[in-house]
Amino acid sequence: MKVRARGAWPRQPWRSAHALPLLPTLLIVVITVVDLRTPTDVHLGPALVIAPALTPSFAGPRTTAFVGALAVAAQTLIAVTHGGIATTNHIVQIITLAVLSAMCVVYSVVRQRRLAQLAQVRTVAEAAQHVLMWPLPEQIGQLRIASLYLAAEDEAQIGGDLYAATQCDEGIRVLIGDVRGKGLSAIGEAALLLGAFRESAHRHLELTDLASTLDQSITRYAAELEPAEEAGERFATALLVEIPDHSPITLMTSCGHPPPLLLSPGNAVTVPSLHPSPPLGVYGTAEHTLDVFAFEPGDTLLLYTDGVIEARDAHGRFYPLADRVARWTDNSPEALMHHLRRDLLAHAGGRLGDDAALIALHRTATTERRRHHHGRDHSGDTLRHNSGTPSGAG
Repeated sequence: MKVRARGAWPRQPWRSAHALPLLPTLLIVVITVVDLRTPTDVHLGPALVIAPALTPSFAGPRTTAFVGALAVAAQTLIAVTHGGIATTNHIVQIITLAVLSAMCVVYSVVRQRRLAQLAQVRTVAEAAQHVLMWPLPEQIGQLRIASLYLAAEDEAQIGGDLYAATQCDEGIRVLIGDVRGKGLSAIGEAALLLGAFRESAHRHLELTDLASTLDQSITRYAAELEPAEEAGERFATALLVEIPDHSPITLMTSCGHPPPLLLSPGNAVTVPSLHPSPPLGVYGTAEHTLDVFAFEPGDTLLLYTDGVIEARDAHGRFYPLADRVARWTDNSPEALMHHLRRDLLAHAGGRLGDDAALIALHRTATTERRRHHHGRDHSGDTLRHNSGTPSGAG
């Protein structure tokens, strides 16, 4: 149920759509009336150009042409009243205003076309994002899932960061990765890695074998398609996660990717210990290690790319993800993503320097049971926070 705040009225878009074109019209009327009531040696007519100049910012060519014609008519009325329309000064003012109004109409036409092109680009980018990165389901088995993607390029909806999740026989497998580069130039490698994961995630019993397959795919792609001047520069970091359905553990293989954060009720943030191998595509035959740690009902596993922790504020300080996220350990995955999006963009001044992706995986409890946080072994370094205030860092 939605509750409306007292004294608030429902927003009516038509009001603003009709009110804005009235502003330049009102401005023309005011300038004309004031000019007609002032002495003849005071000339306010040139100020009429303000009206057609403002109109393209919120209206189309037709409205701009109407406002321009109205301004020229007002200037003509002023000329007739003050000395006659045949005076040189008034003729120059009318012609100048007419030319400037015509230029405003041309600008409005160009702006309208650019806005249409921009809307088309956004539509294509959104469609490409859905094709490349299928939206993650809100729940798979015992996992509630929420994700967040922030592209570094203004008009891009996709870039070099990627994620995917799939249901396998014994549990769920999740991939989060970051290919070299950002924005549209990195889409090719991202598509390759996602395709290889979706094709191979069901075929390999061991997570390390899946990592080796992805490593070989990236290496083969780089050898066949990368330009000579970019030899050895096509690679990707990746984190592969497997969450069994009937066991409170998580299996993980890191290929040069930042470790996840394990969020537990009570403002506890744990950094699991991982043994990362080189990024995918560096060697092609690297040995991959399988790490295992506890992931119990009620916990949330936060996966992220380096665009999150490398976001800088105005003073060059990195985003302190572990400290900030400790305030929201008891939130749902959706609420957690909402808080992180707002806080991360505020830290970076509204714009990130690199693509950023996050996934929150919350293991739901099938039965209510008492939780004992102290003495739990997560095989990692623990950061303890009380009431959202950091008490130490590991």
